[in-house]
Amino acid sequence: MLILNCPFKLQLLEGVLRRSLPQALPVYGAVMHINHGNPAQHEVVVDSWPEFKAVVTRPCKEVVKDKWDFYANLHAIFYRDVDACRAMLENTEAIDWSKAFQLQGIQDGVYEVARDTAEARLVHLEPYLYQTCLHPGPPASCQSQMKSDSLHFGILNPSHAAILNEVWDFGGNNQSLRYLESLIRYFPNACIMNKEGQLVSWSLSDPFACMAHGYTFPQYRGQGCVQAVLQSITRKLYASGFPLYCGVLPENQPSKQALKHQGFHILLETYYMLIVTPVLDLKE
Repeated sequence: MLILNCPFKLQLLEGVLRRSLPQALPVYGAVMHINHGNPAQHEVVVDSWPEFKAVVTRPCKEVVKDKWDFYANLHAIFYRDVDACRAMLENTEAIDWSKAFQLQGIQDGVYEVARDTAEARLVHLEPYLYQTCLHPGPPASCQSQMKSDSLHFGILNPSHAAILNEVWDFGGNNQSLRYLESLIRYFPNACIMNKEGQLVSWSLSDPFACMAHGYTFPQYRGQGCVQAVLQSITRKLYASGFPLYCGVLPENQPSKQALKHQGFHILLETYYMLIVTPVLDLKE
């Protein structure tokens, strides 16, 4: 196991991962962010170099201070060989299973190996399965029109995180609030506000350069907000060279239709988000 911290090697890795899309998307997005200032303070672990078979991105050790904070403890993995994936996930120097963490990947073996490893370590793994949506780029050049003159594009700031935290299915706690604040502070986003300056609709992106946390308040749905926000954030990501992708729940037909309307393709690959939590030690 090696930690890649040489800028030249990280640039080489980015190029290699680009040729393995879409399966490498989360790791590729993380490596791109690392190569563009590393706002999330992540690092890259490979099983070997330069001929690697598995690569993990994870936070640097000093980033995650709370062992139960799986929001901050974000990992992504890409592999060329499932046995190498297993060896990487079982290596406690690569993955600290004593802490809660989140693992994302777009390969079936990621879930299967993580599930087996979690069972062997007697930790809880909660899987969330999404459909992978990818835009071939570039995004549409013509701006979608909103149906109300009182709506306009605004700028998200960390103070808005409390509102986002209230409506997010995975939110509602201090850890999720800190996570949303960090996304707003460091990564591309887009939002629409009403004439009073109140949030109407928004979309964020995360340390994997994945579009996430999109939401429109119910009273504003059907007014073109989703399409306008999607266009805005895809343009920002594309202008910085990032891939345009996200995961969407299979049953979320409105979101899938909105994404298709913007030119996204729904792929056959499943986007896995796996949340691992250790068994609570009552002695702690």
